[in-house]
Order: sequence, then C-alpha cells, then structure tokens
Amino acid sequence: MMLIRMKEGDKLEFNNNIPIYLQVMEKVKQDIVSGKLKPGEKMQSSREYSNELGINFNTVARVYKELENEKIVFTKRGLGTFITESAEQIDSLRYDMAKKQIVTFIEGMKQIGYTKEEMIRFIETENNYIEGNE
Repeated sequence: MMLIRMKEGDKLEFNNNIPIYLQVMEKVKQDIVSGKLKPGEKMQSSREYSNELGINFNTVARVYKELENEKIVFTKRGLGTFITESAEQIDSLRYDMAKKQIVTFIEGMKQIGYTKEEMIRFIETENNYIEGNE
C-alpha cells in the first residue's frame, strides 16, 4: 500500500488570509480530482503529513476530520485514513471545484465588462493558444 507524499517542489505556500486547514483541504481535493491521489489509496498519518508540510499536527487532524465529514476520505480504525473509493463522490467533488472556478471567472470577467459572447471567444482564443504551445 502506497503512502501519499507531496512530491519535491510541491511545497505549499500558505496565504495568510485563508485558514491553513482550508488551504490543505483544497490541496488534497485538487490532488484527488487530478488523479495524483488514487481512490482507496492510504494517506500519510496526520503526524507524517504535518511534519512534511511544516504545520501543527492538530491542523492536519482537523483537515482529515473535515474531509471525512465530506466523505472524501474514510478512516479504518488502526489502519489509517484512505481516499474515498466512490467514483461518484470524486466526480461530484470535481464538478463542485470546477463550478467554483467558473463562477469566479465569470464574475471577474463581468466586473471588467465582458459579455457572455466575449468570454466564450476569449476562452476559445486562449485555449487554442495553449493547445498550440503544448
């Protein structure tokens, strides 16, 4: 069974305006929906993960508890904490995260005067540029 570890260069840079536990939760969620963390995979212990991130053990314990409340992870007593095996749960998480991103984008674009049609053209243009540079 593989333990989840941050890769070299994955150091989290914490934003002082957002609670650390929320930032760590977001990182774990991103790693799950991107496939970096696999369904059913065992996570590091709270102590190991807190040492790796350089944050308080209780903060990571809270992250794991909150993720468990959201049914993103589950704990097997005496064995550790594991990523959900539910594809539906992961798909739902991915959708929710994508929706949050698009709402932020749309609101920001409206604030600078873009119409829906201009936003679509902008996305298509930038996407074509990105695809051409891959």
